[in-house]
Amino acid sequence: MIVSFIITLRETLEIALIIAIIFRYLRKSNQIEFTKYAIWGIITGLMLSIFGGLLITFLSILFEGKTEQIFEGIIMLIGAILLTTMILWMINQKNISEELERKIQTETNKTHKFGIFFLIMTSILREGIEIVLFLSAARFSDESNSLLGATFGIIVAIILGIILYQGTSKINLKLFFNLTSIFLIIISAGLFSYSLHEFQEAGIIPIIIEHFYDINFIIDEKGIFGSFLKGLFGYNGNPSLLEMITYIFYILIVFTIWKFLKKEPSQNQKNILKKESNLLIN
Repeated sequence: MIVSFIITLRETLEIALIIAIIFRYLRKSNQIEFTKYAIWGIITGLMLSIFGGLLITFLSILFEGKTEQIFEGIIMLIGAILLTTMILWMINQKNISEELERKIQTETNKTHKFGIFFLIMTSILREGIEIVLFLSAARFSDESNSLLGATFGIIVAIILGIILYQGTSKINLKLFFNLTSIFLIIISAGLFSYSLHEFQEAGIIPIIIEHFYDINFIIDEKGIFGSFLKGLFGYNGNPSLLEMITYIFYILIVFTIWKFLKKEPSQNQKNILKKESNLLIN
């Protein structure tokens, strides 16, 4: 439940931010005539995302046994990779609002009005497909009450989106995205590790050591607390050697990259870059 809540909260808030930026720009620039195209773009993007979710659910029902394990492993692997890519990509998107407004201005300056429709539809569809894949991956990793958590996440994100659009309250989005990024890195590590578990069960990857350790007698992964840890952190009471190694290294590598990308250049480095750019200009 918590995993699906965090995923949908973050992704839906990104959608809400996109919508808020678009409508605020159209309102400020007195281009209300584009509003209906924006609304249809939002509706179409959401409908296509729902269709994608139904398609993945339908495919998961079709598969059984080994093919089901392979399919679930692939979905979890894609989900982990997309989550990680999205987290690292967001670090350098400091001017996302200005960039989106620039794209909207470009489309509104054109003679046809369907550019706004396609711009918004593709933006919403991209975020929607990510939500579908992430929730499918979380569900396949045996997380309980994922639908309830997703519903709460969407509701909270919509409320925050309305607050941001109206400008009635200032939300620290940087802190929000930093905290959720930490959780999502851990979640993606669990998804990545569990995808390998599915591939091992299907016989695609050799197991080597089936149970490197077993602490289920202390915290049973099928118990209440164990299920909570499994859903949130990908806890496994008796992982294979490969699962344990990939989980640890995944977190270490991704956190290292994350910290490196977040590191601001020192004043000395900024001065050097400025001098180099001046030399190039001259």
